[in-house]
Amino acid sequence: MDCALTPEQQQLRQMVRDFAEGELAPAAEALEREERFSTELTQKMGELGLMGVMAPQQYGGLGLDTLSYLLIVEELARVHASHAATVAAHNTLGVGPIARFGSEAQKECYLPDLCSGRRLWGFGLTEPDAGSDAGNSRTTASLRDGQWTINGAKIFITNAATTITAGSTVQCVTGTDASGRKEMSCLLVPQGTPGFTTRTMKRKMLWRASNTAELFFDNVRVPEDHLLGTRGMGYKYMLQTLDSGRLGIAAMGLGGAQGAYDAALAYAKSRKAFGQSVASFQGNAFKLADCAMQIEAARALLYKACWLKDAGHPFGKEAAMAKLFCAQTMKLVADHAVQLHGGYGCMEEYPVARFYRDAKLLEIGEGTNEVQRLVIARQIGCFESA
Repeated sequence: MDCALTPEQQQLRQMVRDFAEGELAPAAEALEREERFSTELTQKMGELGLMGVMAPQQYGGLGLDTLSYLLIVEELARVHASHAATVAAHNTLGVGPIARFGSEAQKECYLPDLCSGRRLWGFGLTEPDAGSDAGNSRTTASLRDGQWTINGAKIFITNAATTITAGSTVQCVTGTDASGRKEMSCLLVPQGTPGFTTRTMKRKMLWRASNTAELFFDNVRVPEDHLLGTRGMGYKYMLQTLDSGRLGIAAMGLGGAQGAYDAALAYAKSRKAFGQSVASFQGNAFKLADCAMQIEAARALLYKACWLKDAGHPFGKEAAMAKLFCAQTMKLVADHAVQLHGGYGCMEEYPVARFYRDAKLLEIGEGTNEVQRLVIARQIGCFESA
């Protein structure tokens, strides 16, 4: 595995860093305070090509590899998690399933606008009573006379209720299989379909400038050809999508940890106490040393998972490990960053307060830390049947 970035990847990283520092950083505090999703900044990210990074070029995507995509997410998260979440969810959860499992007609219909950033797409999996237990979905879809009729609700769906959202991929129970288990299928539901309503969720502790929505389906009818892929394969599609999605969340943890560390180091070196910088006190220096070490370990684990995916090897275990480890790394680094700032670290005008809040969702989104440990335990053979 070659750990060196290509010249193209280095240029991409610098471009995104310049955009994040020049465009996102000045707007972040106000957007967070107002809990406001920025259509303008989202579409600027689309103009840079950040909304269809891995999608085929024939549909308007960049056709880049996984590591290039994660460098983008990492650099955005280093400055503002909300915009990193918008990009990560759109690429892996929005564009990904359509590009991977959609029909040619579906790809031609949706992907050009999605890859350009003109429109966004949601990923309707989580329900009020089906989060980690995604197989317990209760949203139903019945097929009759060439129409699917959908009833149910989804919750905590990113990008699903903005003014530029085009629709959502929705996991539904479409019957039972031969063994009597729920048959899960995925349907593409355009925004504005009669009976389909969305509501933006406010008063969030974190990712306040990211759009999070509830979805409601009241006898929503879509044509039969809005089925994504093969009937009965929805749950498998969702799980495969989540494997890639975990890499995006891991990149958010890595980027957030780097951003918190950068802020903490700069502050500790400039802040004076007892006639010297607070960074020079051994207790503080050791905190910063631990942060630097954890970040490098997290980066190595995440980049290896990327290499496995792009080389065509199984990567589910490593994706779970990377997501878990990067989430824990950001939590540790953000905690140390606030401590090093002292009372100032508890004030929202300092970015470390936001990093501290944002770290929590990484332990929950795309599968909780407990679910990641379950995935890893299964992969290493802990639950072999007797």
